[in-house]
Amino acid sequence: MRAEIGVHRLVRISPFDSQKRRHTSFASVFVYAEIDEEIEIEVLSDDIRVDTFRASGAGGQHVNTTDSAVRITHTPSGIVVQCQNERSQHKNKATAMKMLKAQLFDLQQNELNKEKNLQISKKQENAWGSQIRSYILHPYQLVKDHRTNWESGNTQAVLNGELNDFIKAALSNKVC
Repeated sequence: MRAEIGVHRLVRISPFDSQKRRHTSFASVFVYAEIDEEIEIEVLSDDIRVDTFRASGAGGQHVNTTDSAVRITHTPSGIVVQCQNERSQHKNKATAMKMLKAQLFDLQQNELNKEKNLQISKKQENAWGSQIRSYILHPYQLVKDHRTNWESGNTQAVLNGELNDFIKAALSNKVC
């Protein structure tokens, strides 16, 4: 659907104009990947190194005798997290894994935002001369893609979502 990114122009008789004059409207279209909100971050055991050490700070005799603090290094990303809040090594490891997953999620979101920002930077002004497709409903019926010169006289079908011919034309002309 990347071929649909751009400015679309609609020419029609406005139903709100009592004098029935022809009006031109522009719409800027962007296409983004659908992202599931329940994203789970999978961390492979081969990708991490878990180190245990003695916690520092207050804690009495227990701090000096057990290795309860945990440091996790995620090798592919270079992210290092550590936790020494609890007396239990297992609780510290669980907390450190949550911290690591949160940082990996942030890293993933930053990568997605880079792609969105790149698409936004290509945005053109909603004005004459920048449209990729025109939908003319008056005085005649025509939908024309200005990049491929593909035309269709069945405007209602195109407006109802039948875009296959336009997508094929864009792919064959290497528009997207």
